[in-house]
Amino acid sequence: MTMIYDDQGTGTPVLLIHGLGGTGNVWGGCVTSLSRHFRTLCPDLIGSGRTPPEGTITTSSLVRELLSFMDEQALERVHLVGHSYGSVLAQHLAVTNPARVRSLSLIGPIQAPAQAARKAIAERAAKARSEGMAGIAAATVQVGTSALTKANRPEVAAFVRELVMRQDPHGYAATCDAIAGTEPAKLESLSCPTLVITGDEDATSPPPLAKELADKIPNARFHVIAGCGHWTPLEHTRSVTEHLFNFLISN
Repeated sequence: MTMIYDDQGTGTPVLLIHGLGGTGNVWGGCVTSLSRHFRTLCPDLIGSGRTPPEGTITTSSLVRELLSFMDEQALERVHLVGHSYGSVLAQHLAVTNPARVRSLSLIGPIQAPAQAARKAIAERAAKARSEGMAGIAAATVQVGTSALTKANRPEVAAFVRELVMRQDPHGYAATCDAIAGTEPAKLESLSCPTLVITGDEDATSPPPLAKELADKIPNARFHVIAGCGHWTPLEHTRSVTEHLFNFLISN
């Protein structure tokens, strides 16, 4: 299946992968600057945003779709950027196909959910199927954004709610199932330049967990953004863009 995507700019390609509840629009603010120097491609994953669900969705199937997308776009090597579950996909793609990845940027990253988190994600999938997205969208804003965002950036909180609210419930639930079934990638085998970023209020990828992940990757750079929750590219667009640009331009 062909993923719907946005394609801006020219030059070395940067493939940006959103996470659960997101779409390629998560990267909109970053792309405005990055596309002046790079070709930026932002797909909506299968079952997310404008790309409808099809078949069984797993981490492996989504990685295969991303590789097929790269082939369709004649992208031999890319700077690979992933947020949240998108970072999981980026990790697996980079580990299994290292020749296709010029650099790796992991934002609000996880490796694989802990057992308790797997149960919670499975329950969220069941809720999406039975009740739709309204309650999940409200909870995502409450838990996933920082106190600063909720107090001073209501437009960002509202956009996060809208992103999640408009997801296809069955596609969202299928992506939850994919996350719950994910095993960690073997990060120790990576050799590409790697950047890891998280927020100091990120409950999904708290700094100690993100640092532990970064320490598994040889020579990975690690940054924590203050006053930031899990929706890093939206809550602190300028900081994320600056970190990305400085990293990408040097690799």
